[in-house]
Amino acid sequence: MGFIDLSGSLGRHFGSIGIALNEISTRLTLTAAPQLCFSGLRSTRAEKCFQRLCTALNVSTNLHVNLESLIPEHVGLGSGTQMALAIGSALNAFYALNLTVRDIAQLGDRGARSGIGIGVFEQGGLVVDGGRGEFTKTPPIVSHLDIPADWRFILVFDQRGQGLHGEQEVSAFKKLPPFPQQEAARLCYLLLMQGLPAVAEADLDKFGGVITQLQRSVGEHFAAAQGGVFTSDEVAEVMDYLQQQGAVAIGQTSWGPTGFCAVAGEKQASFLVAELKQKFRHFKNLSFSVASARNSGGQVLVSA
Repeated sequence: MGFIDLSGSLGRHFGSIGIALNEISTRLTLTAAPQLCFSGLRSTRAEKCFQRLCTALNVSTNLHVNLESLIPEHVGLGSGTQMALAIGSALNAFYALNLTVRDIAQLGDRGARSGIGIGVFEQGGLVVDGGRGEFTKTPPIVSHLDIPADWRFILVFDQRGQGLHGEQEVSAFKKLPPFPQQEAARLCYLLLMQGLPAVAEADLDKFGGVITQLQRSVGEHFAAAQGGVFTSDEVAEVMDYLQQQGAVAIGQTSWGPTGFCAVAGEKQASFLVAELKQKFRHFKNLSFSVASARNSGGQVLVSA
């Protein structure tokens, strides 16, 4: 849901806020096998991640890996971190290595900027990470709250493109101007004294107002690198309409192009998505979905 201090004006860079979702997930199964075998969904990225983690952990690759579901790559939903943590956690359980989630994150080279992916895998719910300091290995989680069960999040996908990632992302961060210290201070204050208390008191409108402000501020800062406050003009048009219909927490997740917003319940969410499919049917590359918050971390099941 956004960064807090992109310039590290007080010595800690980034810091971010995010929420775990139920409906979009990475699921896989590991079983013993005579030799390495992948089944289910095809993913070169998952196969490379598996090989890299096996090498780092010094364990055998003689396993059957069944990829049951994968988060779409490079659309702002943390697919790389969740994949690395899911594979690493499965290997950890299979070989009884007794590693923590943060041990696995370091081995998978995750958390270079945002710590949200690590935090939601650990705890679920809403998490705020404290950014990166001089000696940070993985960004620490400084706040964790459960999300009210009736809140729903509408996601707007643009099938045509992906957000900045890899070397493009690194280059973009280097070219961005310094983020104003005064604005970082304002966002921190809003989050601490309005946004988080609103979640604790189940006040969606106040929470949503803070997220919309944070997203607008960070989106304007990123605009030169991504072509506007939103990466996708069509997603931007849909998000503007959703705000007019009463949705809150209007924003783009990471570098997009996925847009998101929040509404008070399943009924309103389903009604709005049905309306979007009709009103924006001419946007052939857009799709819409409804997600609920997941208030628990990644689940690892071990069977005999």
